[in-house]
Amino acid sequence: MRTLVVCFLVAATSAEALERCAWARTLRDAGMDGYRGISLANWVCLTQWESHFNTGAINHNRDGSTDYGIFQINSRWWCTDGSRSANGCNIRCSELLTDNVGLAINCAKRIVRDPQGIKAWVAWKDHCQNRDVSSYIAGCGL
Repeated sequence: MRTLVVCFLVAATSAEALERCAWARTLRDAGMDGYRGISLANWVCLTQWESHFNTGAINHNRDGSTDYGIFQINSRWWCTDGSRSANGCNIRCSELLTDNVGLAINCAKRIVRDPQGIKAWVAWKDHCQNRDVSSYIAGCGL
């Protein structure tokens, strides 16, 4: 019984690095292509540079906050990890670290509805903004 519980917990919290085209299809199917005027290629570019498509990515920032998951969603503003947080997405940060990306996608949608929009992500500004990002979905049949 103990082994079964441990296996279940591992499966329930598993994270993985997703394949680029499979991730692009997931984003498309979740309505991200054109969401708030943001192309699918921009979403794929953003997540490539933020997490390398890794749902379990964690980054500790100099300001004491932490970024979580495939979108690298920040604990100071968008999720709670037990520290002081605005928790704009009303979720626990740990929920962003699984291969069930629905919560992460919904939170990303919430973030871009904020006045900063997609500019909330530094990696997007540094690597995707005003660039030809078509290569991020090239060869995916989308």
